[in-house]
Amino acid sequence: MPLSDDNDVITAAQLPPLHRSDFEPSGPPRPVELPDGTRAWRVSRYHDVRKVLTDPRFGRAQLHVPDTVPLTGQSGLVASADLMFNQDGEDHLRLRRTLRRAFTPRTVARWRPWIASIVEQRLDALAVGTAPVDLVAGYTLPLPVDVISRLMGLDVAARERLRHWTEYAFSDGSHPEEDMAPALAEFAAFGAALLAERRKDPGDDLTSMLVGAADDEGGIPEGQLVDLVCGLVVGGHDSTMTMLGNALLYLLGERRECWPRIGADEEAAGAVAERLLHLVPLGDDRGTARHAAVDTEVGGVTIPAGSMVLADCGAANRDPEVFAPRPFDDLFAPLAAPTLSFGAGPHYCLGAWLARLELQLSLHRIAARLPGLRLAHPVDAVEWREGTTSRSPERIPVAW
Repeated sequence: MPLSDDNDVITAAQLPPLHRSDFEPSGPPRPVELPDGTRAWRVSRYHDVRKVLTDPRFGRAQLHVPDTVPLTGQSGLVASADLMFNQDGEDHLRLRRTLRRAFTPRTVARWRPWIASIVEQRLDALAVGTAPVDLVAGYTLPLPVDVISRLMGLDVAARERLRHWTEYAFSDGSHPEEDMAPALAEFAAFGAALLAERRKDPGDDLTSMLVGAADDEGGIPEGQLVDLVCGLVVGGHDSTMTMLGNALLYLLGERRECWPRIGADEEAAGAVAERLLHLVPLGDDRGTARHAAVDTEVGGVTIPAGSMVLADCGAANRDPEVFAPRPFDDLFAPLAAPTLSFGAGPHYCLGAWLARLELQLSLHRIAARLPGLRLAHPVDAVEWREGTTSRSPERIPVAW
């Protein structure tokens, strides 16, 4: 936990909003030391980060070999060697091929009507509430849960356990092991049961499609499929909830002048969504880790074989050699280069187009339906959801 100038521990309520995150200036690759003493190389310039994320000489699997100490700030599902994100080469491609048709822009576009209907249903319920209404409980959390539940074919019982499973699946390492083990075992049992059910009685959901594609592919261990399903379930709603909550907090708290245009123009809402996805991180971490298989030159510096490399996407997304020096000034301006918020290369986020669509529709429709929406409490009074690798408001009280 960071300390303030007078050495008082900063509480969750005192944490700054993520849109105010400070990033070290971009520069050449340099050695750094992690809080646990691990040595690593920090890469922070846009083109250098892209190289690390796209070059096959930098992988994930070696960070999760047996008996390796987990990465700082990670435990649970995100630290599993069976998770697709933690695999490289053919093992990674075999899993990714099972989903290659599921998250293309064309496929996601076909989901638009039913996603839009979920947005409207949530806004209908929100609009009849008595102010102040909590946007998290009424909108930013249930909306993506509804979307991923329909996509994956989850029943009501599973929906009610999603937040509990997410807390442990995406733990930042602060949960006691005696709590972690049973929660993760329950979640894995859910994933295994869901796969077995869809093999027996397939439907038109993504889980059924995954089962069929995995059977066609062949050779995929069941543990990897279980982690894939579990990762889709929790990742498919947590990231969107986090992005939407942080975006609404920023827009309503500090950029209220943008609200009318977001409500009047869906394309403008999409531009704002893309810029906020680019600029507002999901959490407080400062780099996605990779392992250097061989000596590799990056940005004029040779990174030795065996090194851990931290690709600082947040700093790279603010690289003054690529992006405007005041990136928050015009939220409606297109980005000068593709964002690295979804990664790049073989591990590029599969759900990027779904996240974009959900955020665009959610921002546009709430601004259109509730043009007078305002925060009921100051931004700096927000309490934060902590304990996981992402961070977002615990509650957002609003009125209109």
